[in-house]
Amino acid sequence: MHLHGKGRKQRSVPLWRSTVKVIRAWLKSNPDLTPTSALLPNRGGQAMTGSNVTQRLALAVKAAALTMPSLGGRTISPHCLRHSTAMHLLQSGVDISVIALWLGHESPATTHQYVEADLAMKEKALARLQDPNLVPRRFRADDELLKFLKTL
Repeated sequence: MHLHGKGRKQRSVPLWRSTVKVIRAWLKSNPDLTPTSALLPNRGGQAMTGSNVTQRLALAVKAAALTMPSLGGRTISPHCLRHSTAMHLLQSGVDISVIALWLGHESPATTHQYVEADLAMKEKALARLQDPNLVPRRFRADDELLKFLKTL
């Protein structure tokens, strides 16, 4: 899908097959939309503005809060969704340069803020390190390992 985003940047993003099915159904139920039309037009038939998107998201959050009360009273912006997506990608092990491309950042350095923000990843990295106050122990191979090494 080709998107026209913030800073007048063109972005191309892949879609899940399930998303493609929903879009195809939307296009089928809206035969007036042409290949050059905005996929989700405003009531004037033009591409939605940033404030249109923010308003529609607020309506969706309000509806979702009926079944997920923790959403009530929270401000969830398009940028919040973008940030959450980036963090989930990062926590799933996606390389930061791929996330930078996904977000349309000019440089992976811009995307580095997500690495800085993820305390859970920092804690996980710290857990892999040995406590500096521990006295290192000498490795002692068991008999099975020694037997295997002798066969090499």
